[in-house]
Amino acid sequence: MSETASVPVGLPMQRNAGPFDPPREITRLRETRPVSPMIFPDGHQGWLVTGYEAARQMLADTRFSSRLDIGVVRVPFETPGMPIPTEPSPQMPGVFIAMDPPDHTRLRRKLTGAFTVRRMRALEEQIVAITEAQLDELARLAPPVDLVQAFALPVPSLVICELLGVPYEDRETFQRNAARFMVRDQSLEEKTAAIVALNTYLAGLVTGKRAEPGEDILSDLARDEDLSIEELVGMAFLLLLAGHETTANQLALGTFALLENPAQAAALRAEPELMQGAVEELMRYLSVADIFYRYAAEDVELGGETIAAGSTVVVSLLAANRDPARFERPDELDVRRKARGHLSFGHGVHQCLGQQLARIEMRAGFDGLLRRFPTLQLAVPAAEVPLRTDMNIYGVHELPVTWTA
Repeated sequence: MSETASVPVGLPMQRNAGPFDPPREITRLRETRPVSPMIFPDGHQGWLVTGYEAARQMLADTRFSSRLDIGVVRVPFETPGMPIPTEPSPQMPGVFIAMDPPDHTRLRRKLTGAFTVRRMRALEEQIVAITEAQLDELARLAPPVDLVQAFALPVPSLVICELLGVPYEDRETFQRNAARFMVRDQSLEEKTAAIVALNTYLAGLVTGKRAEPGEDILSDLARDEDLSIEELVGMAFLLLLAGHETTANQLALGTFALLENPAQAAALRAEPELMQGAVEELMRYLSVADIFYRYAAEDVELGGETIAAGSTVVVSLLAANRDPARFERPDELDVRRKARGHLSFGHGVHQCLGQQLARIEMRAGFDGLLRRFPTLQLAVPAAEVPLRTDMNIYGVHELPVTWTA
């Protein structure tokens, strides 16, 4: 590997190549040294993985631990009000994305039946109906409107509430606290307050379901006496957060990308059968859940580099999904591309459990928007769309759009 690339100090965060592209510094790094040393704010030398093959290998290798309680996992940017970690974080019961096998396997297995492809396909009609009802609501509004609040956030929130058995009237509470939890630059007190508020709400919910279960995923879990209330709360926290935050941002940012690539939107209107592949391409092109962390539990060779035990390893899925060694013309949005193999749902044991659900929601959402709003366009210049560069899941804070009746 080339040694000519300078070692970055902190993770480049500024979207200086455009709203959909990786920061220029990260792209340059992938070209010169796809597994690169990186200096963290506390002086720790960790690693940044930007190449597709290295990222895929790393995500599949359980020597790169997801646990936060066995070693110090550093954050590669300074956060005002947040102390630099000097010791491992306590394990949150039930939050299995921060676990390794066998603990991860035990908890994830409890949910595999809930998210089978067959069960998700059976739900498709219901998801389409929820989406179309929300499009009816959108059509009644006088443009311009914020598509995030009017469509992209309500659809996955309605779906996940229905699936988990969360009262939809509680959505403002959990959406507000979930958004607070996702803010990158906030104090420890603010982040803790958001977690406590979410966990307090969910503890009441799962306790009620254990006493009187219904026909929903949280009730199914609550019937399982092997799971403690604390584990149920952690699993509910994970499902609720992952179930609406990522899809909401993908729907909004994906619509922004299609409006900025009108020929691609026109192709989807003319050939709706392209939508299934287009969803994969939008996932690859945007990678809203971009940055993931691992802890090297032992010395590991990766991409020609030796990663020492105890190192924090950061991976950029967006950079990996834009690797020209894996995808031709990677910085172009092409709805006819065969984009399967992208890493936006992760890879290995932590590959996204709800990926089939997300695919159905995106197909229904993009199809409905393009079909029912053929004149949809941005209501402000693209440069004025506020980007979520301050959040742990990328997207847009607002997407002002307009159309002609």
